[in-house]
Amino acid sequence: MSQSSVPKGIALALVSLVLLGTMPVIANSRPAGVSALSFALALSVWQAVFAAPVFALELRAGQRGIFSAVLPRRAAIRMGLIAVLTGAMFGLSTYLYVLGVEKAGATNAAIAIQAYPLFAILWESLFLKRRKTAPELALTLLLIATLYYLGSGGTGRLTGLSVWFLVSLGVPFLWSVAHVIIKEELGRTPVTPVQVTFFRVVLSALFLAALLFGTTGRPMGAELIAAVLQPVSVLMGLAYYLELIVWFYAVRHIDVSLASSITTPWPALTMALAVPVLGDRIEAYQIGALVVVVLCIYGLTWASLRKANA
Repeated sequence: MSQSSVPKGIALALVSLVLLGTMPVIANSRPAGVSALSFALALSVWQAVFAAPVFALELRAGQRGIFSAVLPRRAAIRMGLIAVLTGAMFGLSTYLYVLGVEKAGATNAAIAIQAYPLFAILWESLFLKRRKTAPELALTLLLIATLYYLGSGGTGRLTGLSVWFLVSLGVPFLWSVAHVIIKEELGRTPVTPVQVTFFRVVLSALFLAALLFGTTGRPMGAELIAAVLQPVSVLMGLAYYLELIVWFYAVRHIDVSLASSITTPWPALTMALAVPVLGDRIEAYQIGALVVVVLCIYGLTWASLRKANA
């Protein structure tokens, strides 16, 4: 990457930070009559709406991506199954995201979502057999302990552990699994990130529609139509889609480690916005937990880079 592109990458990563920080607040601003599942489907529909023109423009520009590949039948079936599986994962994670920020609170859910490195470390250790250094293990244990302390409401007691905080942890868990699968697939096929994003949001919307139908029997009922037409659904869908695209372009200009370091403090923005916008009360233990989590993630990033350069 050229030196001239670094400022652009940093600027894009800062935009990603702002989007990440505001999304939990937007999600918790939905009208009381709209359920979490209907809202998750509505914002996924809007994501697909915003993704479609970009997808079409890329094809028109001659970047055919996956459509230029000649895949054997077995490989095509495999790719289709992977697309459906990851689409369902992202759809479920969207639902858990909306539900988590509502039930656990925007601040707690935002910090819980920062547990993504924990699951990445887990998959690397289990499937890639990558050994962790003593500092990495110590930071990981501290991160786990901090998240437990936060999930217990600052009491440290198991009886105080919030089920909804655990639900919020399901978001980075699903993201980490789906990202590992998609990363493997990106290396095997010419599919472009724009195509991956478009297929992801469309399949997520279809999965959530099926889930809504299975639980209510009326996927296109009045509640869903009202949810789709809510301005907050449009705003959330736009913010979510923009964050996906902005992040992709950011890491084209700077290293993933630098982009991740820039976006790491985004829960602090969520915390700052939740007070005036949502009327939330921020406790001292939440601020302390956020500081420790951010420091742990920076420490893990530093340890990973040091090991890679050794």
